[in-house]
Parts: sequence; C-alpha cells; structure tokens
Amino acid sequence: MRIYAVTNIKGGVGKTTTAVNLAYLCAAGGVRTLLWDLDSQGGATYLLHGEPKESASAKRLVAGKRELPELVAPTAHAGLDLLPADFSYRNFAVRLAERRHPAERLLKMSRSLRETYGALFLDCPAGISLLSESVLRAADVVIVPLVPTPLSLRMLRELYRFVAEEGWTDLRLLPFFSMVDARRALHRELMDAARAEFPQILATEVPYRSEIERMSVRRAPLPAGAANNAAARLYQQLWREVGAAQDPPATVVAEVREMFPGQTVLDTPAGQM
Repeated sequence: MRIYAVTNIKGGVGKTTTAVNLAYLCAAGGVRTLLWDLDSQGGATYLLHGEPKESASAKRLVAGKRELPELVAPTAHAGLDLLPADFSYRNFAVRLAERRHPAERLLKMSRSLRETYGALFLDCPAGISLLSESVLRAADVVIVPLVPTPLSLRMLRELYRFVAEEGWTDLRLLPFFSMVDARRALHRELMDAARAEFPQILATEVPYRSEIERMSVRRAPLPAGAANNAAARLYQQLWREVGAAQDPPATVVAEVREMFPGQTVLDTPAGQM
C-alpha cells in the first residue's frame, strides 16, 4: 500500500480539494483507494458525503481501542472509501504524545489497511505538530499545494529542512502551485523565482477557478461529474505527474543539499538557519 499525504504547514492552499480529486483519480485508475480525513474540520468528509462513526475519537484510535477498518465508510465512487474525520481529531497530537514512539504511531495504525487497499491518501490539517510528524513518517509521497506567496515558499523551505533533519531519505516531496492567478504579476514573479530555487516543483499549475470552488456545492470530485472540464483535466494532469515523479525516487537529503550548498542542513537546527 502506497501512502500519499497532502499537506502544507500553511492553511487555505487547496489541500482538501487536492486530496479528494487525486484519491478519486487513483481509484478510477483501478487502485482500491482509501481517503483518511485527518482534519477535524472534516472538509474531505463533507465533500464525499461522509459522517463520523460513533466512538471514532482520536483517543480511542491512538490507544488501539478501535481499528481503522472498523471505521471505513464507502463513498458513491467506485473503488474509493473514506475514513471520516471526527471533531476530536483537533486533539490528535495530544493523544499521540501520550503514547510511546508517537511519530511511528500512524504508520503502525495504517498496517491494518494494507491487505485491502493499494493506496491511502491522508488529508492533513495545517501546521507542524506531532500529528504532522507522524504523517510524514508514515507517508511514501508528500504532495504539497503551494499558493504563490512569500509565506508559502518560506514554509516549503522549512518542510524540506525538517524532513532532511529527521533523515527520512526515502520520502518523496512533490510541491505544486495551487490557486494561481496568472493575471497577478506577483504570482508570476514568485513562481519563476520558486522554480529556480526548487526544481522539484511539479509543472502542473492549478488556477483559482470558480468551478473548483463549486466542489463544495456539488460535493463531488471534479473528474466525477465533468471529466472534460478544464479544471478536472488539470487534476488528471497533476495525478499523472505525481505518478511519473515517484520513479525513480530522489532523496530529500540530496535535494536539500542541492538547494542549500555549503550548509550542513542535517546538523543545524531549523530555527537557526
């Protein structure tokens, strides 16, 4: 089972939209897929018409009193299932901190899903916490939506440094631009500068479009209702690019050393760089 995390330290960048559309496309390609909504706001759960299961609290999950397969719900889309969010997930990091080896906990919890699913998508809340650390430890691929702003690029640098300092050399980070307004000179300038600094940024750029916003009204993945829609085609292109970028894998440590030549990234605390 391959684990895809969709995350960004910054909120409001299109994580949930990305997670739902890519999980749908993965399932449509014939891979049995599960989307786990880890955000207590439950955006992915809402978009896929899900409801939290009774006794699905973060406390019970982390303690091992409920197994993930017990909480899975089907969706209206073939091959795509959902692990709905629960409002108690706002305390997920607190519950992880109560356990031994908390950063390994999510990876351990996901093992019960491996016989059933070929892909697991994690829709992650914003920020850096013990939960996000556990997500990064569990993931094979991390998809990072970026709005072209200085703050987003700063957060991307911090994410690369954090992963490198942890030594997670088998993790693949795949950033791409989201909510792009090509009419804005600042967006164009920042994207050009970012691509020079981060050659790993994927070519696909998802614009700020009303049809993407309307996902919250339609409550369905974009390709499910209009596969030939321009926005749906962009997510199809993004998914193809994600697939192509996984093989061969590149190490995060090597990528960081290329981006910050002459700096001992692995030996320097992130706050001091």
